[in-house]
Amino acid sequence: MSEWNFQDRVHVSFAANGVAEVALARPDKMNALDTAMFDALLQAGTLLAGLHDLRAVVLHGQGRAFCAGLDMGNFAKMAQGDALSSLADLVPRTHGLANHAQQVAWQWRELPVPVVAALQGVAFGGGLQVALGADMRYAAPDTRVSVLEIQWGLVPDMAGMALLRELVRADVARELVYSGRILQADEACQLGLITAVHADPLAQARAFAAQVAARNPDAVRADKRLLNACTDADEAALLLAESVEQQAILGSPNQREAVRAHQERRAPVFHPAKAPAV
Repeated sequence: MSEWNFQDRVHVSFAANGVAEVALARPDKMNALDTAMFDALLQAGTLLAGLHDLRAVVLHGQGRAFCAGLDMGNFAKMAQGDALSSLADLVPRTHGLANHAQQVAWQWRELPVPVVAALQGVAFGGGLQVALGADMRYAAPDTRVSVLEIQWGLVPDMAGMALLRELVRADVARELVYSGRILQADEACQLGLITAVHADPLAQARAFAAQVAARNPDAVRADKRLLNACTDADEAALLLAESVEQQAILGSPNQREAVRAHQERRAPVFHPAKAPAV
């Protein structure tokens, strides 16, 4: 087990099975997002992107909440007319498609492996946007979530619009954004913000990540590329992408191992994933 700590805000561990855990580690402040938390999450994402044989990621918050959103101290500065230094100029694209704040949520979409978030307590505002960047979200029954930015006179700008559009109907997204109302876990699940409600979401996320880690890593990464493309690509592009990905996998060492292991009724032993075909 390898472990890293970033700015006493984010803890990362990496197990032998290829599953990494990212824990927001500011429980006394309900893991609220301050400048150090923004930076620590980006550092964690950069680390994960470079890990050899990463298979899956579990994203969660320590303590009684996943993330309460932007730190209240930041709102106090806004009320006094002070701009946050890290958010002073949001227009430049500092991380590919995204700016500094957007990348904190968008980076989970860009990681080449599935990211599973475990939610408890609250996921408000920016905290919800961080969770929406994950491939799936498991939540405890008493979890509350909200696109809360309107309460502070703001818009959801941490990739919230890009992530919301593929999870909920357009009119539902508008209602949530315009109102900022707080949803209980069951309703959030019905609307599509939460994947499933579980008594122990962290245990469920860990179990799912372990299951993914036992699959052909080439196929899993290809699956994520294809699923990410579904948002914007037209049918012709998706059909071609399916064929290109499958052609690269068919007959490869990991694909042959998946077949042999199934036939021999044993656990497969895979090599690290290859570079993408597309």
